[in-house]
Amino acid sequence: MSQWRVVPDGKIFFTTTTIVGWTYVFTSVPYFEAIMESLRYCLRNKRLHLHGYVIMPNHAHYIMSTDTERNLSDIMRDFGTHTSREITRMLKEEGRDGILDVFHEAAQQDGRGNDFKVWQEGFRPVAIVSDKFFRQKLGYLHANPVRKGFVDHPEHWRYSSARNYILGDHSVIPVEIL
Repeated sequence: MSQWRVVPDGKIFFTTTTIVGWTYVFTSVPYFEAIMESLRYCLRNKRLHLHGYVIMPNHAHYIMSTDTERNLSDIMRDFGTHTSREITRMLKEEGRDGILDVFHEAAQQDGRGNDFKVWQEGFRPVAIVSDKFFRQKLGYLHANPVRKGFVDHPEHWRYSSARNYILGDHSVIPVEIL
């Protein structure tokens, strides 16, 4: 289990999920869409509330809320399991053996009996305890693709809630604006 814990008195959390070895997996639309589809499912069926996000080539940041600490942990566990299977399936179909080898080695070291390990352990939730902290985290995740040189403006990164906040564009995924 991860050393990180959801702070009990917090209701909104900044979380991060990272691909094993910081491997670039999200390099084409189908991989991004696997994450988005799983998020859409969680929004519809698991009472997840998404307030901000960015999906980068090897990690993702989210600002999210739900009813309870346990519920968020359960949602993130299920999200990780589902997206791991989907990513592994796509990598196999595309014959991306180098990445599969990295994930297989990580699973062997993990010792849980899985064939592949896609995500690093834990989702590292940090409670959002003030408007100032929320704005700082939202700005951080929106600026991520700009800092990495992928786009010139945050709203130009398709898989970011910057599009929701700046352009009012909820076509990729709906975000509950705070």
